Amino acid sequence: MHIDKDLVAASATPLVLGILADGESYGYAIVKRVNELSGGRMQWTDGMLYPLLHRLERLGYVQASWGMSDAGRRRKHYAITRTGRDALAERQQQWSVVADALKQVWQDVQPPPAVAEGWA
Repeated sequence: MHIDKDLVAASATPLVLGILADGESYGYAIVKRVNELSGGRMQWTDGMLYPLLHRLERLGYVQASWGMSDAGRRRKHYAITRTGRDALAERQQQWSVVADALKQVWQDVQPPPAVAEGWA
């Protein structure tokens, strides 16, 4: 399934902040976690994630520090800040409103009638 890029962009900040609310992480692990959470239906790239992390860092939502991987290579670790936790709480409230509205709309929408094979 392809997920529209507007939807991916809208969900990126709360996803990353939510992942970091569970504990500090680094880029590849965040990408892997999004993949796991979406059952493989959201395939993020480094080119999408790192500009987002840098923006979140500029906003004060995350802080970065250098650490070492198990293989002894340096990598940047990201942790959510108090400001980031407040932003996450606000985003959760916003998404709840949107999700509730969508649920109501979709409940009221009747599915289109099935098209008989050979009639389309």
